[in-house]
Amino acid sequence: MRLNDLKPAVGAKRPRRRVGRGIGSGLGKTAGRGHKGQKARSGGYHKVGFEGGQMPLQRRLPKRGFTSPTEKAVAEVRLSEIDKLGVDKVDLAALKEAGVVPRRALAAKVILSGKINRAVKLQGVKASKGARAAIEAAGGSVEA
Repeated sequence: MRLNDLKPAVGAKRPRRRVGRGIGSGLGKTAGRGHKGQKARSGGYHKVGFEGGQMPLQRRLPKRGFTSPTEKAVAEVRLSEIDKLGVDKVDLAALKEAGVVPRRALAAKVILSGKINRAVKLQGVKASKGARAAIEAAGGSVEA
């Protein structure tokens, strides 16, 4: 078998329907659209979700949920990531420099995840209660 011998399976490729091309095509005259009515006209159809004037489903159902505009503005930082940083004074600029938080972050919060074994000084970075206790237990301090 060669590439120039390859052919699709018999019956796999069918010719496309030529709609509205005479009685012999099987789809002449009304071209499979039936007689009259909105769907028979050219350009005549309703918009998506339209229910004939009845209040559409997407408007009948109540609105739910909320998307916070500041969700991605505050970045979470693990204690273990701060331990690996290798700096004594940790602030937002230092976290951005190390690539721990994204550049677009407006604030950061340290969460209790992992361990910290050295004293660090948090400045301008928030900390959860557990993270604050762990930092202070390691000899560090938190300045909000």
